[in-house]
Amino acid sequence: MTPVGILITMAAYFAAMLFVSRMAAGGGENSAFFRGRRNTGWWVVAFAMIGSCMSGVTFVSVPGMVGVSGMAYLQMCMGFFLGYMAIAFVLVPLYFRLNVYSIYQYLEGRFGLTAYKTGAWFFFLSKMLGASVRLYLVCLILQMLAFGPLGLPFVLNVFLAMIVVLAYTRRGGVNSLVWTDVLRTGCMLTAVVLTLVFIARDLGLDLLGMVEAIRGSEMSRVFHFDDINHPQYFWKQFLGGLFTVIAMTGLDQDMMQHTLCCKSPSDSQKNLIVSTLLQNLVIFFFLCLGVLLYLYADANGIRESGDRLFPAVATDGRLPAIVGILFTIGLTASAFGAGGSALTALTTSFTVDILGTGGKDETAVRRTRNRVHLAMAAGMGAVILIFSKLNSTSAIDAVYKLASYTYGPILGMFAFGVLTRRRVKDRRVPLVAVLSPLICLVLQLNSERWFGGYRFSYELLPLNAALTFAGLRIFCTLPSSSDTR
Repeated sequence: MTPVGILITMAAYFAAMLFVSRMAAGGGENSAFFRGRRNTGWWVVAFAMIGSCMSGVTFVSVPGMVGVSGMAYLQMCMGFFLGYMAIAFVLVPLYFRLNVYSIYQYLEGRFGLTAYKTGAWFFFLSKMLGASVRLYLVCLILQMLAFGPLGLPFVLNVFLAMIVVLAYTRRGGVNSLVWTDVLRTGCMLTAVVLTLVFIARDLGLDLLGMVEAIRGSEMSRVFHFDDINHPQYFWKQFLGGLFTVIAMTGLDQDMMQHTLCCKSPSDSQKNLIVSTLLQNLVIFFFLCLGVLLYLYADANGIRESGDRLFPAVATDGRLPAIVGILFTIGLTASAFGAGGSALTALTTSFTVDILGTGGKDETAVRRTRNRVHLAMAAGMGAVILIFSKLNSTSAIDAVYKLASYTYGPILGMFAFGVLTRRRVKDRRVPLVAVLSPLICLVLQLNSERWFGGYRFSYELLPLNAALTFAGLRIFCTLPSSSDTR
């Protein structure tokens, strides 16, 4: 597929996305921007959340990671399911009862203003870094496939990406996101399924042959119970998946803005249960695609691997042109939809949590919101350019590792608030929230030397949360006479 063809395909998808966004935007009210109108059918949100949970990193990294870790990612997916159940039946009723714009407003009522701001700042850091890593990888691939061959600089690539994200989220907020996520989910699923079909056909495999080829490959291994020191050990992956979903979905303003668009708590719960089942099925398809991509690459002398494998196979011209088109649409849909979702959540959290909306009328809040929205887009673009200077090619593994450090304190604070009735010394909360990830960093850097070869994986997140919980209990708890809500 030619660079011009890639850009034309992207432009066509952007036009469709902007049309859907404008149709869903409504009057641009602040409440609709921050949390939707709470009149969206749960089945619509469930389908949309398949796409909203998967970024461009997922689209290229999950198939690419099969060459190193096989299908071990499914161990995390098992933890994802239990994590979604905890969100559905513990956090969703809490959020609906509080009826807040931002989920971090819970921390203010439970602990105090300092804890509230601490949670908001940790989310801001988490989402800004995580979203930028995701968009950086996509911009890097687009630079390799389209902008670079046309002699266009990476800075222009990033600038145009942020303009597009701004354009379809500026007015409609969450309402626009839900319906554009429906579009991107449909495009992404179509791209994955049809790419599977075309590659299998090129390899001379029918449906049964494709199943046998995947099952017979060494890359189809799922479970790892044999070495507790290995990062792919089952319980590390399972528990990492459980706590990662609770933190990155249940305690993430971005993801909860979607599910809180539903009409009632019961509808939100239905949405989460159906959504996690569908998401795990889609991830399984991505992993199967990864096996076939490696088989195809090996048969055709393609040397790329990891994050570069899918783009290389889809655009090298040996498969039908439709495969390149499908890849471009799927990548564009997943990447820029995730960027818009993150931008809306960052705008909501910074406007409501950090700047505050108390005492401001609708017009003043809208004016502040629009300025913050523009500033967040500029900030994401700047971080992407910094990643490019550092020559970082981190992908899905890096996203989860970042989450282990930045979401851990948030998870610990929410767990302490929900599971105990103790009050805390509000001003000490930031110290505990900063020290916990620093201790985790020291442990990770020295674990092999201190613990007989043990290497941390995604279980670093629950450890970080546990340290925050313990720190709040030991250093911040008020005397028992004050243990009332």
